[in-house]
Parts: sequence; C-alpha cells; structure tokens
Amino acid sequence: MDLWQLQIFVSVVENKSFSKASGAINLSQPTVSSHIKELEEYFQCRLLDRLGKITEPTKAGEILYHYSKKLLTLRDQAESALHDFLGRTKGDLFIGGSTIPSGYIIPRLIGPFSKLYPDIFIELATGDTLQIVQEIKKGNIEIGIVGAKIDDPQIIQERLMTDEMKLIVPSTHKWADKGFVDGSILFEESFIAREKGSGTWQSIIKSMEDAGLKSKNIKTTVTMGNTVSVIQGILNHVGISILSTVAVQDDIDKGRLKALSVRGLDLTRFFYLTLSKKRTLSPICKKFIDFAKRSL
Repeated sequence: MDLWQLQIFVSVVENKSFSKASGAINLSQPTVSSHIKELEEYFQCRLLDRLGKITEPTKAGEILYHYSKKLLTLRDQAESALHDFLGRTKGDLFIGGSTIPSGYIIPRLIGPFSKLYPDIFIELATGDTLQIVQEIKKGNIEIGIVGAKIDDPQIIQERLMTDEMKLIVPSTHKWADKGFVDGSILFEESFIAREKGSGTWQSIIKSMEDAGLKSKNIKTTVTMGNTVSVIQGILNHVGISILSTVAVQDDIDKGRLKALSVRGLDLTRFFYLTLSKKRTLSPICKKFIDFAKRSL
C-alpha cells in the first residue's frame, strides 16, 4: 500500500466510477482496477462494490476512505510546509465561496495573491452557504467565504467584511424614484426568492423577522438559484428582490436598476471566513487568510 494507491482509491469513491476516476487522474481504467485489486489483496477484504454503473465503498471501504483523506491531506501539508520553509511557496489551495463572494470578492483576492505567489494553484468552487460548509467538512475545500453564520460544532467562522444589501427594482418601477420604502409595503409586490441554502436569503428572512415582519407573507412567485438569475429576473419584471449592492453596481451605474433602502430593516450583513475546526491549516491557506484580511 502506498499514497498513490490511496489517491486512486479516493478518486474512485468520489467519482463513483472506475472510468470517471481514470479520467480524473489520467490513468487507464485497467491500471485503476489493478491498483484497487492490490489494495483489496493487501487488506484482504472487498473495498468497493460495483452496483451497475455506480461504484460504492463497502463498510471497510468507508473506513479506508476516511483515513485516506487524512493521509493525503497530511501529505499535501507536509509538502507545502517544506516548500514554504525553503522559501518556495507552492502547492494547491482549494477555496469555496457562496454566490456573492465567489462572483465578486474572491476573484479580487486571487489576482494579486497569485502575483505574490505564482507557484500556487488555486481552485475556486461555488455553491450556496450550506454546500460550501459541507465541502469544507468533507475536506474537499480548505477555506470558504460565505454570507451566513452557521451553527455547526465542526465549523469555525470569523467576520471578514461587511456587506450592504438593498431592495433592487427596475428603473421603470413605481418605486424607482424613492430613496427608501417602508418594510411593510414589500408584501405588495411579487418577490424573487433565493434557494433555502442561500446566505443572502437567510439574512433577508432574519432581518424581516427581527423587524416584526412575517416573512411567510412575502409573495415569492419564483425561486432562483443564483444572483445572476435574480438580476435578470428583476430586469425582465419577474419581480423585485433584496440583493447585495456589490452584485448589481454595474446595472445601477448604467441606469437599469435602482437600489432602495428599506426603512425598519437592518440589511447589513457580514461575509465570514469559514474553516473546519478539526483540520490543520496549510501554510498556503494561512497566507491567503492574512492577505484577505489586509486587502478587504
């Protein structure tokens, strides 16, 4: 048994397929099968069940997968630490971001960070807050930046920056010339909602409930899975919504959308650095965190 075999095994488990795993790690399928066979002979038990087109780990395979992930992470951390000690900062950094951070904040950080450390490979994953947290817990992402506070004993979070949200309406809307509206009249208009895992939507609902407004009375005619879709929905008069001004600044500047304050609602929220409580940070991740704190 060696680390390379464990990496192949992890790829098969995560891809749920020998053929997909072979493509992911650039090996032939017979070679992948041969390595898995050697692992099963080493442990003298079956590690994977082939269930038609899907491959799933056995109970023994689940145990091996759990420890394989730890060993591979430790390998990466060892390589990163030694490169850092020798003055050659290099390695991989896997970052996750919910919609606004991944679209508008993290890219602003990656550019100058990559210039400082050109030998670092960065991969950015996008999802809603809950999806990013799950990937952090699995070890697939080392650091996340998300828009909601999560109550999870396996996760630690730290405020990174403040975000201002406002009511966004088309420039032709009857409220477009107002600087603000009362929170109570939001229920008069059709609203575009975000998916339940969205940090933006969680913040909106909390703000309404804190202000004594019953969020269940919002006329949510449509739910959309990302901010770009919501913006297009507003532009095409599907409904109105509350969004981060960071995401709509270009449309506001061009006069297509208007941003209004909502009296009675505190629409200030925060973006959070989000990490696993159980995992040791790589030197690269620590450098990125320090850079993000200085830059934002």
